[in-house]
Amino acid sequence: MSNLTAAAPADPIPECPHCQKPMPLCICDSVTPVENRLGLLILQHPQEQDRALGTARLTAKHFPKAVVRVGLSWPSLSKALGQPVENAARWAVLYLGSARAADLEAEGEIVALTRKGEIAENQRAILGKLGGIVLLDGTWSQAKALWWRNPWMLKCQRVILNPSRPSRYGRLRKEPRKDGLSTIEAAATMLSGLERRPDIAETLHASFERMLTRYREVQAEMPELAPKPVVKDRRRGVRRGKRA
Repeated sequence: MSNLTAAAPADPIPECPHCQKPMPLCICDSVTPVENRLGLLILQHPQEQDRALGTARLTAKHFPKAVVRVGLSWPSLSKALGQPVENAARWAVLYLGSARAADLEAEGEIVALTRKGEIAENQRAILGKLGGIVLLDGTWSQAKALWWRNPWMLKCQRVILNPSRPSRYGRLRKEPRKDGLSTIEAAATMLSGLERRPDIAETLHASFERMLTRYREVQAEMPELAPKPVVKDRRRGVRRGKRA
């Protein structure tokens, strides 16, 4: 009879009910609330898996006027937001088309586009009348799926970002484009720029830096918290990963 006994399964790591990160990575106790004028709607693809490095719920925790919805499609902006919206054109959506600020020789960090993907005239007037912003959270392909499955976004004002620096993710997460930012960085750029409040960007960037620092500190001791690598399904030609 063998003296070896099967190792007991490890207890699951509890999650924070607010940011939904594993508790060792949670920084909710250090989040500084921010009073925002503009509404913020974050649509998260249901297969977005990166609990460790994702920032959607951390972003929303800062703002009383922030909503996170998980799903693939909603019949209207009002349904996604959970409250009536009189004019969807007064909401901006971060556009995922081929237009890039560098190619358009755009000025400023927030650029309004026409439906043809060209720089719109009267930038200040367009951006100044906005009442809220919509951000799509997930991998690049997941965000594009959200875009195509929600035709009401065509009524929204399209904007692109022209960030002054690359994402603070650095080597922790490779962005598919040089102008790619995390959700919290995109929110920082848009809300601070549109509301003309640098303090919003400072607050969100500080939280993001704390999150990344915490991740690096915990990563060595708890490698199981690292995001699962995305693998390519050769049969279908798509990329997928195991749930975190």
